Amino acid sequence: MGEISEEDRQILDYLRDSVSRGQSYFRAKNIADQLGLSSKQVGARLPRLAEEADEVDIEKWGRSRSTTWRVTLS
Repeated sequence: MGEISEEDRQILDYLRDSVSRGQSYFRAKNIADQLGLSSKQVGARLPRLAEEADEVDIEKWGRSRSTTWRVTLS
């Protein structure tokens, strides 16, 4: 993965740590609440991080009221 922003790094670190503790499914709003970002900031980054991240696999999993993301360690 090339140069990433501080927010991208925060999101990836949070996802990696959460997955290592057994959590697999995430919503942008919940990630944003934990990191002090807006859900829009997180939601806009997750599709790009899904394509570029090496340390975790991020997959769009389901959509009801908001998109759920399934995350596993690479």
